[in-house]
Amino acid sequence: MFDLFPLVCAGCGRKPSEIDEYVTAARVQRCSPDAYVRCEEGTFNSETGHFLCTKCYIEAGLPATRHGWIAP
Repeated sequence: MFDLFPLVCAGCGRKPSEIDEYVTAARVQRCSPDAYVRCEEGTFNSETGHFLCTKCYIEAGLPATRHGWIAP
């Protein structure tokens, strides 16, 4: 389902391949930055393709809920 949407940080609008933290982590995991975000990023919303990179997550005030938080 999430393949229908391009992955993009809901804060800064960048793709995973444009964010060093995901490029580096994906290289270590031997996958693409998009695949890394889909599998490892806790803020990833598979219905919209949105997530928050670390910088934007911090700027958003570290949103959290009892059941986890995903980007809108």
